[in-house]
Amino acid sequence: MDIAAKLAELGLDLPTPAAPVAAYVPVVEQGGLLHVSGQLPFRDGQLVTGRLGADMDEASGYDAARRCALMIVAQVGKAVGGDWSRVERIVKLGVFVNSDPGFTQQPKVANGASELMESLFGEAGRHARSAVGVPVLPLGAAVEVDAIVAVRPA
Repeated sequence: MDIAAKLAELGLDLPTPAAPVAAYVPVVEQGGLLHVSGQLPFRDGQLVTGRLGADMDEASGYDAARRCALMIVAQVGKAVGGDWSRVERIVKLGVFVNSDPGFTQQPKVANGASELMESLFGEAGRHARSAVGVPVLPLGAAVEVDAIVAVRPA
């Protein structure tokens, strides 16, 4: 699995994995699974903030979710020490969308994360998912995504 080549094909750079903003760790490996804490979207080093349906449109939300997924990939890469062959499957994504009460397109926003995983990991990137609208996210983020990833032993 050549994640670096796939990222280059997509014109994407893997960001530096974000440090936690509170009392938790970014990734926990247990029982062949990586549990990746919620990741926020960053563009040019700045947090993407706003509420879908009020401050942001669906396309901007899709991009924010994609940026969250890119940070998940960075966290997974760090957790496996760059050994992408350890990644067996993206099992599940949880996508939380900072939503105006009338905004109901959370699944389309979440596709930004889901489609990136499939582009990078192929069939192993297809996953279960939840897409939930919430009234506020940490630091005013537009989207937050967490993940469960199956990995082979080191």
